Amino acid sequence: MNEEYDVIVLGTGLTECILSGIMSVNGKKVLHMDRNPYYGGESASITPLEDLYKRFKIPGAPPASMGRGRDWNVDLIPKFLMANGQLVKMLLYTEVTRYLDFKVTEGSFVYKGGKIYKVPSTEAEALASSLMGLFEKRRFRKFLVYVANFDEKDTRTFEGVDPKKTTMREVYKKFDLGQDVIDFTGHALALYRTDDYLDQPCCETINRIKLYSESLARYGKSPYLYPLYGLGELPQGFARLSAIYGGTYMLNKPIEEIIVQNGKVIGVKSEGEIARCKQLICDPSYVKDRVEKVGQVIRVICILSHPIKNTSDANSCQIIIPQNQVNRKSDIYVCMISFAHNVAAQGKYIAIVSTTVETKEPEKEIGPALELLEPIEQKFVSISDLLVPKDLGTESQIFISRTYDATTHFETTCDDIKDIYKRMTGSEFDFEEMKRKKNDIYGED
Repeated sequence: MNEEYDVIVLGTGLTECILSGIMSVNGKKVLHMDRNPYYGGESASITPLEDLYKRFKIPGAPPASMGRGRDWNVDLIPKFLMANGQLVKMLLYTEVTRYLDFKVTEGSFVYKGGKIYKVPSTEAEALASSLMGLFEKRRFRKFLVYVANFDEKDTRTFEGVDPKKTTMREVYKKFDLGQDVIDFTGHALALYRTDDYLDQPCCETINRIKLYSESLARYGKSPYLYPLYGLGELPQGFARLSAIYGGTYMLNKPIEEIIVQNGKVIGVKSEGEIARCKQLICDPSYVKDRVEKVGQVIRVICILSHPIKNTSDANSCQIIIPQNQVNRKSDIYVCMISFAHNVAAQGKYIAIVSTTVETKEPEKEIGPALELLEPIEQKFVSISDLLVPKDLGTESQIFISRTYDATTHFETTCDDIKDIYKRMTGSEFDFEEMKRKKNDIYGED
């Protein structure tokens, strides 16, 4: 360990593992350490079930009705992958897909007036959906056609809209869409957590709806994918990539000190030894004095013995509760997966509720979501601080990832990865370059 590295990475969360994979592929000498004996940091999947009970300090052992403890892999942070999103591109370009198997999530649902409705995934479903009235459906269809044809580079597709200036509120008005449809479009398709986007230029929202539609078009049932054996498989896949390219991994390594000289990082001390480095990547838990709290997320892992009502007995789904429907500022999400994904014992389902905390009683805030899941066999509640770096790391060369947010997909995590990459290398992250560098070393298949 007493060596010089280009990059030292602390923590094996997904963000850290993807970055160490990319840096290794780019020819950097990487040392990756974690104080835990398992991969995944905050984004780990916990197995066996007994460990989850211990982690959440639930007295006693899991009841026999829960089946075998080792049949469980429970994600601490619930997220799905957008089929056409950035993480899938990273997986495909680095070929980390060869270590993983995915299943399409069976449906996406949205909450309206106390009930849940399927988010229409085809034109036929949209026309049959009871989310909208007949005339509303026609206007919505026109809007979707507009979005599908929209191309930032082709002004002929703008139809009088300036993507950099026209707000999304004005675009909705142009198509005469009512409040319910706006709620459902902004939150279940564009996947915004709040309504701040309405007064921002429409370009970002239109692109988000396009991402949703294109992801949906790939597999048909929903735009979301989920890896068998849980999300903990993702960081491990990228860790393997890093190892293939000469990255060194050490788990169970207590980090005693990050050594900084003249304001710049020069190494990390662990168990009396010092590893030197030019740059450091880590999650917020390793540098508590360099991060600040910007909010909190509540997550409740619920074990069920039944699928969620009104989801056509889906063995996996997402439910979005738009903030307007429950008088909140931010949406509540439910991610549900089950024994079909090798993450629970036979006949068992795991539903994870998450949202940004807005009051002094976070558990009350998620009431509407928990009602949809009744009866619940066992709940595991966590409230985590949302931490962000205080500075960009340009001077110290310490690059800190952000805590995982309440969104149910990895797009914001990928934005963070691209942002750290740019701050570290000075150049934009390029998917193609990732692929090319890989081919340089391995040759074409």
